[in-house]
Amino acid sequence: MNIFTVIFIFALIISYSLQFWLSRRQVAYVLAHRGEVPAAFAKSVPLAAHQKAADYTIAKGKLGDIDSVFGLVILLLLTLGGGINLAFTCWSSVVDSAILAGVAASATVFLLMSLLELPVSLYQTFVIEEKFGFNKSTLAQFFKDHALQFGLGAAIGMPLLALILWVMDNVGTYWWLWAWAIMMGFSLLMSWLFPTLIAPLFNKFTPMEEGSLKSRIQKLLDRCGFSSQGIFVMDGSKRSGHGNAYFTGLGNNKRIVFFDTLIKSLDDEELEAVLAHELGHFKCKHVIKMLIATSAMSLISLGILGWLIDQSWFYTGLGVQQPSHAAALLLFMLVSPAFTFFMQPISAYFQRKFEFEADSFAAEHAQATKMISGLVKLYEENASTLTPDPLYSAFHYSHPPAAIRIAHLETKLAAE
Repeated sequence: MNIFTVIFIFALIISYSLQFWLSRRQVAYVLAHRGEVPAAFAKSVPLAAHQKAADYTIAKGKLGDIDSVFGLVILLLLTLGGGINLAFTCWSSVVDSAILAGVAASATVFLLMSLLELPVSLYQTFVIEEKFGFNKSTLAQFFKDHALQFGLGAAIGMPLLALILWVMDNVGTYWWLWAWAIMMGFSLLMSWLFPTLIAPLFNKFTPMEEGSLKSRIQKLLDRCGFSSQGIFVMDGSKRSGHGNAYFTGLGNNKRIVFFDTLIKSLDDEELEAVLAHELGHFKCKHVIKMLIATSAMSLISLGILGWLIDQSWFYTGLGVQQPSHAAALLLFMLVSPAFTFFMQPISAYFQRKFEFEADSFAAEHAQATKMISGLVKLYEENASTLTPDPLYSAFHYSHPPAAIRIAHLETKLAAE
């Protein structure tokens, strides 16, 4: 044990203690407000729906706590327990190439972590989601999805990792700049390919039928100066009862996607308002801003790794006896969340700021009243709690809490 081991353990204790404390606050706050619908929603949300959302939030929170404990145990076993060291030692003894051994060892660790997470995912899907009426998946579909995810992860991730390791081994001191450029280029490529190459492997995307809804949406797109490669309906109902809508793709490969569950829940004007909100993200350049922020954080992270990679205490402090570039990269990916958890409120603050801006855009280009009614329906349909703990939401919510978000929209109505 060296000083970095102590620092790592201290960071784990602080970050996980904070997570569990926030989770306890959330449960207590939701329970305290379970008995009465907030005044702002008293006329639109039944008490039974409000209580269902509270119970659903609490159930997910308790499972999240168990998952966190499980994840902490796995992390400690992989690092201080010697799991990563064993994986690299074993593969190095049977594979001559350092790069291939590093890829194989890293893939082994990620596969093991994914398999160990399966019971939690099964419980989430077939117990909690089933209990609250959201699960539409089958065991066959569940395991098919995970097998496909594993296969894609291996087919895409392993060659990319091999390329990054080659750069780390051969480029020199500033390898991290080249690695950053490769990762950003790969990220952009995958964002462009996702709508037409990857997403259809999991879901069916049907062009929206001609009719009043499509006509209304097309007029909104024309007003906002937005072009896409089509408006599609996704069969989200084959897995879940939750509804959503999103943009996907980049450049000339952009698509607008509505879940079929969302179309069944909202009327045409509400769907127009929800789409106007998504268009607001595009028009306010939130995608570009997030891309720049992500790129900057990735560059900083790789710069830090570029320094850590030559520090022997980094490896020995985390249970790895034989330093290697692949081991350094894997260790950095696994342990950095313990040190960056405290930055989550900063990220969440800017994400919520973007949501307010997109809501303002929607209020200008669609009916604010329909945006409000659509949001209320979505909160109710998805069993999203209307009374989250303020501090918990500051850490974990990328969207403003329901009451705050709707109050913001109502100020737009009052200003008209």
